[in-house]
Amino acid sequence: MTERRMRVGVVYGGRSGEHEISLRSAASIIAALDPARYEIVPVGITKDGRWLTGRDSLEVLQVAQRDLAPLPDHGSEVTLPADPTRSGLIPLGRGRAVGLDVVFPVLHGTYGEDGTIQGLLELADVPYVGAGVLASAVGMDKAVMKSVFRDAGLPVCRWLVARAGERPDAVAGRIRDEFGFPCFVKPANLGSSVGITKVKEPGALAAALAEAAAYDPKVVVEEAVDAREFEIAVLGNDAPEASVVGELVPSHEFYDYTDKYVDQGARIIIPAPLPTETADEMRALALRVFRAVDCSGLARVDFFLERTGRILVNEINTMPGFTTISMYPKLWEASGLPYPALLDRLIALAVERHAARARRRFSFTPSAPAVPEARRARR
Repeated sequence: MTERRMRVGVVYGGRSGEHEISLRSAASIIAALDPARYEIVPVGITKDGRWLTGRDSLEVLQVAQRDLAPLPDHGSEVTLPADPTRSGLIPLGRGRAVGLDVVFPVLHGTYGEDGTIQGLLELADVPYVGAGVLASAVGMDKAVMKSVFRDAGLPVCRWLVARAGERPDAVAGRIRDEFGFPCFVKPANLGSSVGITKVKEPGALAAALAEAAAYDPKVVVEEAVDAREFEIAVLGNDAPEASVVGELVPSHEFYDYTDKYVDQGARIIIPAPLPTETADEMRALALRVFRAVDCSGLARVDFFLERTGRILVNEINTMPGFTTISMYPKLWEASGLPYPALLDRLIALAVERHAARARRRFSFTPSAPAVPEARRARR
């Protein structure tokens, strides 16, 4: 008797400035999942929030592959199979419903990586890959994240929060008092370097604040540090593991969206050329970061290494980019876990965490109050 394949819903797209990156990640995942083990149900979410299944959901991926700049070694194109029964890809027709064993929410940024879809899946009691509601929300909001890191005793750079509508000259005054120029201005709730500007002098601040506020009314301003950039992949639930360390060497002044996804000129060095004790310290910090936000499943932790040798935690990404050339899978490949096996492990971790949650108590029945010994003796 043939064992039933696990049915995996892969959700991608979303109402986010990182919509296109999500499509690329999802295409890689769908192409790499073993059809002998998994039935794959693709679910696309448009930029205006419409949920698509079947041919409509795959059309979103195919348009992205046609219109976006190609990625080297990106893998095969995702197409609708002529005979879905002989493939892992199971497109749903209109009105058709199937149960899912697990969901892989390959959503980056707002309305996906921020705890929203995680909360929906918790309510639906469906296992899902990645961090839970709390860790996802904290990991998305850079201001809250840095506050949590600071309170956990983790080393972070200096920063402040500005709000939409706050006068640029007032923000400039706060920056001068706290850490000075140059600095980085970024939306509090976004990733992939979308909306980020390096501001070298106060006259350029107003435009940078307006750019960031177009994505989020809360804006984070950080000091610019003279440092190298490093990343570590973390995998696991209660006993997480850290990968080898990778270094990013930007081809631009900083690692911006264009450098990541358009020019693709940045160099990735894995393993990073670091002294063993520095790499070990960074890996230990990555695990502390993972636990500080109560993360599970996966995360990528980013670091700065100042020229003085001081390590600073930059941020945690609870659903990092997942193309075959993205840093997270490349770090695990260099650590001995190839891309398809990494997907298997993430799905197993999702099921494991859901089973552990199911064992908890969700109701309370108070016991009868104990009768004192003296009262029992009088009866």
